[in-house]
Amino acid sequence: MSAEYAETVARWDPVLGIEVHIELGTRTKMFDGAPVGFGAPPNTQTTPVSLGLPGTLPVPNREAVESAIRIGLALNCEIAASSRFARKNYFYPDMPKNFQTSQYDEPIARDGHLDIELDDGAVFRVEIERAHMEEDAGKNTHVGGETGRIHGAVHALVDYNRAGVPLVEIVTKPITGAGARAPEVARAYVQTLRDIFRALGVSDARMERGNMRADINVSIRPSPADPFGTRTETKNVNSFRSIEGAVAHEIVRQAAVIEAGGLVVQETRHWHEDTGTTSPGREKSDAEDYRYFPEPDLMPIVPDRQWVDRLRESLPELPAARRRRLGAAWGFSDREVRDVVNAGALELVARTVDAGATPSAARKWWMGELSRAANAAGLELEALPISPSQVAELASLVADGQLTDRLARQVLDGVLGGEGDPADVMASRGLRVMSDDAALVSAVDHAIQTHPSVADSVRAGRVQAIGALVGAVMKATGGQADAARVRSLIAERLGVG
Repeated sequence: MSAEYAETVARWDPVLGIEVHIELGTRTKMFDGAPVGFGAPPNTQTTPVSLGLPGTLPVPNREAVESAIRIGLALNCEIAASSRFARKNYFYPDMPKNFQTSQYDEPIARDGHLDIELDDGAVFRVEIERAHMEEDAGKNTHVGGETGRIHGAVHALVDYNRAGVPLVEIVTKPITGAGARAPEVARAYVQTLRDIFRALGVSDARMERGNMRADINVSIRPSPADPFGTRTETKNVNSFRSIEGAVAHEIVRQAAVIEAGGLVVQETRHWHEDTGTTSPGREKSDAEDYRYFPEPDLMPIVPDRQWVDRLRESLPELPAARRRRLGAAWGFSDREVRDVVNAGALELVARTVDAGATPSAARKWWMGELSRAANAAGLELEALPISPSQVAELASLVADGQLTDRLARQVLDGVLGGEGDPADVMASRGLRVMSDDAALVSAVDHAIQTHPSVADSVRAGRVQAIGALVGAVMKATGGQADAARVRSLIAERLGVG
């Protein structure tokens, strides 16, 4: 973080609140049989229910209810003996009914907690207020403006495919005590949730597709003994890097406003990745502004206790336990495991090992060349156009002696460029390690002949000088010689051990 941020958190105590919406991976919507799928043509995945047409009646999706209970259990929540839906009333074009069917005072799960691991291994507990079920809104596309937002747009298009898609919203209690690490805590919390959703199999949890979204509430106060300040809510932050950036920016921005004699406005804000700043949206509504009342068309959800117990027993190994088990099985140190986790590479490494790579080779490629490629492209690791099986194939080619690390990096560039699998790229680019010993011996002899003084130095006992001859051979062979084999041949030809 910047020096300005460090100076700000020395004067102010940040308080966070995080709302995460997770789109469930059900086949149909929350209250009707319309299909759920990403990327379908606009307004083709709708029914009269999801369009809010008069006379239609909702029916709850059992699979969505089950997923919500599983999420609540994984977050150490109490599962309500009875919960009910409510109407959250507001007018916006993406809400065809002019209300959202959600849960208000009777959520399916409440009073949980989640222990998250920070970059240095410290554990921070985030208290969960509630996890509740609701339906998603449609999607507005604002056309004609410079920002893609409603202000300045010429017209807007509405796609109701997403309207009615099942969501679970997880709301934290105020997160206090994070201090200067507030941005890191926010990022680690959302990352941990993402990993849990995937472990449960309830969602792909892909932020870049919008099926996992985070709203970040930030306020500041002079000290932990003071009342909470006025909060802002930065909406729909869609990457871990942006979550960290939005928290840091809001802390600095709010401090500057207050220290200049102004007042922080309770409002929604938008995050701008290109500038690393937020801008105002609308004044933030409180719960009473939505005029919640119980949904008259839906009965309360009363999950059978035996059903809940069976779901609890069926929970898979959760990410924290999985990290510990995999780290031990792979022989990684705690620091190595943390580095892999912090890079978002744990599951990628696991799938690469499952595809046949050694743990050390899988870690080497994902944490080395592939991490650099992801950073250069501004992508998460998992978004790179390469699969764990392709990385395992690359590692196998290196282990078999068909590629050197230098050649493998060139093959990797080809795979990332869409040229095919590693073996295909190796063949098409002619990158296989030289297997013709006669040609290799000829290259070694030529290097010795053209660098007589270096050869004499090696014969005289300056064995480290052999590196210059190895470099000459590697250059002459276009990097396709095995450096270890070249070194051995040079030593043999010069009669040194």
